[in-house]
Amino acid sequence: MSSVERSDRVRGTTVVGQRPIGTSRTSRIVLHAFLITVAVIWLIPIVAAFYSSFRFFETDTNINGVFSWPEALTLENYRDAWRVGNIGNHFVKTAFIVVPSLFLILLFASMVAFACTRYSWRFNIAFLVLFTAGNLMPQQVIFQPLFQIYKRVPLPDLLSDTDTGTLLGTKIGVILIHVAFQTGFCTFVLSNYMKTIPKELGEASAVDGASVPRQFLQVILPLSRPAIAALAVLEFTWLYNDFFWGSVLLNQGAERPITSSIAILNGQYASNYNLIAAASIMIALPTLIVYLVLQRQFISGLTLGANKG
Repeated sequence: MSSVERSDRVRGTTVVGQRPIGTSRTSRIVLHAFLITVAVIWLIPIVAAFYSSFRFFETDTNINGVFSWPEALTLENYRDAWRVGNIGNHFVKTAFIVVPSLFLILLFASMVAFACTRYSWRFNIAFLVLFTAGNLMPQQVIFQPLFQIYKRVPLPDLLSDTDTGTLLGTKIGVILIHVAFQTGFCTFVLSNYMKTIPKELGEASAVDGASVPRQFLQVILPLSRPAIAALAVLEFTWLYNDFFWGSVLLNQGAERPITSSIAILNGQYASNYNLIAAASIMIALPTLIVYLVLQRQFISGLTLGANKG
């Protein structure tokens, strides 16, 4: 046994390559402690809101504090939030906006990414940069011009869900702006992912007689499923939680998406934070369910691209 190994044993470590085991173990402990601390800090507001949603506000939380022992638990906050905030109706309105928007965003983004990464043509890089550059523009910058455009674009009542006569005030207008803004980000992510797929797969399918649409639908899309699933979770969360465009483009409160339910409660019951907490918990459930259903695909979509050269 050499003197180096003997000294390392005395210190309680064994050298593996150039990194002592003790140092690696200490780093893991520090890292885990940091992550646990961040997770606890992150969860405190959520736990407080969930806890408060089952308590009375005037006679309990307002007097004893949020983290005090409850005098009684109740579901009254959830019943009142569902009724006053008209959450059931807003769920339907939000689904009418989110589902078509999500489908069109992923469809268009995957088609553009496929064209820009699987084929070489003169302006494919510039076209991809154009889509990506759209993410750099703040949405609030184009609010006023877009509002004026929507107010002047006629829309037949047959295509309008609110019979406004123009694109303004319709959920179709909200869907269009979501597709316009979010397609660029999804195109950027999917194009980077599709670059990792060997081009030989497309060439082999072409030799077997597969047309371009068939290569896209039966070869590239199935291989891009993890990335598409990860984007579906992210985009669903962003579209579902949107408040800005729903408030700006929909002038009728009953037609606005689910996040406006909080605004209604905040206006009528500004002091009853337990009621608002109950509404927030109900509104957050769909995003939690979508994440739990697609959790495996979401995690694999975030990590798989990093392992490919």
